[in-house]
Order: sequence, then structure tokens, then C-alpha cells
Amino acid sequence: MVQSIGGIAKYSAADLDRFAQELNRDGICVIRNLFEQKLIDEWLEAFEKLFYDRKNQPGGLAPREISRYYVTLPWVYPFANQLVFANPVIMGILERVFYQEYVMVQMGVDVPFQGSDYQETHRDFRPLFNDGIVTPLYALAVNFSLVEVTEDNGPFQMARGTHLLSKEEGLQKIASGAIPMESFYMQPGDVSVRSPLALHRGSPNRTNKPRPMVVMGYAMHWLHTPKVDLTVPRDYYDSLPEQLRQMLRCEVVEELPKNKTETYINFKY
Repeated sequence: MVQSIGGIAKYSAADLDRFAQELNRDGICVIRNLFEQKLIDEWLEAFEKLFYDRKNQPGGLAPREISRYYVTLPWVYPFANQLVFANPVIMGILERVFYQEYVMVQMGVDVPFQGSDYQETHRDFRPLFNDGIVTPLYALAVNFSLVEVTEDNGPFQMARGTHLLSKEEGLQKIASGAIPMESFYMQPGDVSVRSPLALHRGSPNRTNKPRPMVVMGYAMHWLHTPKVDLTVPRDYYDSLPEQLRQMLRCEVVEELPKNKTETYINFKY
């Protein structure tokens, strides 16, 4: 049973079991009202300044087709927040799905602007072996929007269950209508956890305001993830409990670089 304390939903062990079951079955689960509006507002304000700064730097934004970009978030306030990247509800779901140690490998934002179009339907990862071998979930993307996601501002679209199919079969079922391409509408504070192998796409933002969607990536400890990276200041890293230090796959630096060149360019499989 979901309870609300202070306007924020609190989830029981049975709820976490249900989320894990949905994730394994559908390739996605949605956790409503997990983060407070104040936190979302702080992230949005900081993101808007960051995006403006990065836009004026060579290589500061990674293109995601027309009028759509990806930005890596720096590990500074408000983004470096244990209540977000190590949220107990999110961790509870990951621990039910990953059967070994896992690591956090990514923290960024996907943002479509007016003029964006439908992306090609894709996966974010290759299968571990080949399309004919279904494996347990070995990588997950945790998403939350910094604004309300509506029909008009570019909702994330995904076909449930296609992480269990070959890409060819999944695309055929989408084309025939056997599996719908579903839009996921979210309020600020809602969080989704999804398999990057489920077939999905971005849709057009037809409004005059950007739609920033945070993505935090987690993976089994043995998975090689060269396209994404975390760079964490030493003073913040040293302040974390040992368990969280082990969870972060990151480069620890004395000082964050002033200019960030995005390397996560190729993102579709």
C-alpha cells in the first residue's frame, strides 16, 4: 500500500516487489511522486544555467538529432545528492532486479526543443550476446523530468516488453500494432526505471519550452560503459559512505574541469 507523508509518496516492500516485477515483465516501471517539488525546482534552475553555459562551449552539448541534446551533469550541488542518486526506493528496486553488485555510470539530461522530431526507434545498448538470447536485466536507466511531460512537449515513448524480443521481432510487432508505442506522461517528482534494451524513441516537442529529462545510468559491475562517465570532486567523494563510493564508477579529481566535452554521441542500437 502506498502512503503519502508530507505530500511525498512512501513505498512499502510489497510496492518495491511490484515495481521489480513490472520492470522485468514490461521493461519499465513508474514511481509516482518520489521527489519533492522543491528539489525539482532547484535542479531546473541549475540545469537552465548549465545548459546556457554549455551551449557556448565547443563540444559542450551532444547532439540527439534535430533540436535535441544531451548534457552530462557535474557532481556539484544540487545534482550531487544522495537522496537522488542513492534514493532508497530506487535502490530497493535495483537490488531486486540486479543479482550482483551494480554501479552508477551516468548522470545527464536529454532535452528536446521546439523543432525536434520523432527519433528512430532504437535501443541504448547492444544485447550481451545476440538478439536470440534473452538475459536478465544488466543495465537500467532511471529518468525523471524537471517539468511536466505532456502530449505536446516530447514525451518519451516505449514499447513494453520489447526488451524480451529480438529487435527485428519487436519492430515488426510495433509496426503491426501488436505492441503499441506508448507515451509516458510524468509530473515533476515522478521517476521511471527502464531497460535500455526496450525499443523506444523521443517524440517531437511542439511547445516553445524545453523538456529536460534527467537520466541516471546503473549497470552490473562487470559491464563496460565507455561512452558515459562520472567525474566526482575528491572532497565530495571522500564525504560519502564506503558503500556509495563503491557504487560510483567514476574518476575522482581534485577539481572539476571548467569545460566539458561530451563524448556520448552515438546512442542508438
